[in-house]
Amino acid sequence: MINTCKPRVYVTREIPERGLKKIMERFDTEVWPEYGPPPKQVIIEKARDADALVTLLSDKIDAEIFDAAPKLKIVAQMAVGFDNIDVEEATRRGIYVTNTPGVLTETTADFAWALLMAIARRVVEADRYVREGKWKVGWHPSMLLGRDVYGATLGIIGVGRIGSAVARRAKCFNMRILYYDVVRNPQIEKETGATFVDLDTLLRESDFISVHVPLTKETYHLINAERLKFVKKTAYLINTSRGPVVDEKALYEALKEGRLAGAALDVFEQEPLPTDSPLLRLDNVILTPHIASASYETRSRMAEMVAENLIAFFEGKVPPNLVNPDVVKVRPPPAQL
Repeated sequence: MINTCKPRVYVTREIPERGLKKIMERFDTEVWPEYGPPPKQVIIEKARDADALVTLLSDKIDAEIFDAAPKLKIVAQMAVGFDNIDVEEATRRGIYVTNTPGVLTETTADFAWALLMAIARRVVEADRYVREGKWKVGWHPSMLLGRDVYGATLGIIGVGRIGSAVARRAKCFNMRILYYDVVRNPQIEKETGATFVDLDTLLRESDFISVHVPLTKETYHLINAERLKFVKKTAYLINTSRGPVVDEKALYEALKEGRLAGAALDVFEQEPLPTDSPLLRLDNVILTPHIASASYETRSRMAEMVAENLIAFFEGKVPPNLVNPDVVKVRPPPAQL
């Protein structure tokens, strides 16, 4: 029987227990039980009677969802990014949108570094070399040569929380740090000695290029065929931001033609990556399934933040991680439960 005394929350995936337990204790909760995402039609059906949705990046939340959900008051996203949600439309309708920023900063920066070092030193290739029985000689001077990281030049595109954390790690490797952002960051310059440059200069001079910008109209295909002409043939590209920031077709051509030494990608224009993607045919690419924030502690804390955003809202407070603050003018938070 439905408990009409509690707000109804539909959760589009089974999130970590630390957060889910808090949600289930306070709300009439239904969780999509399968590992893969629910079809959009399922979300539409479940949203009809929902006061709140808990979503992931793979869930497209737009006007079609909102039209079917007259009671919907808040969309609590378990992610930093929210480009899957039509935030402008949500705001117009008085629907709150929240996210889970900050907590995954260090975890994602760690993973960006894991990818950087793995592609530079050909770790994945070496693992495959051993497993496939190709290791026939104990040691050879030219076996699987890679590139030095220590003392190299790192170019960081976007120095928000994650980009700044990547820069701090680079300082320990005695790297020359270049960065590009739409807003200059004097603090990271002071902390790490990073130099602010334009994007073309960064691409020309960097040995490693790490991308950390949100997906917007301005950053869509920011790294494209024209800009890839600037990079060194010995350079490596690492992307842990959003897939569409990089034009995958242009990247493939640059890698195939030897105009770029390698790439390490955790995000893609289409996720999951199609099985016929030409990137899968390249040895100088590391491909991971969008797992930069995938540590036990970080994912658990993200789930807790989702719960905290929901609880605050239904207690009549402005959620701590509100993406669209203008919504408060359209619809104040409800009276406390």
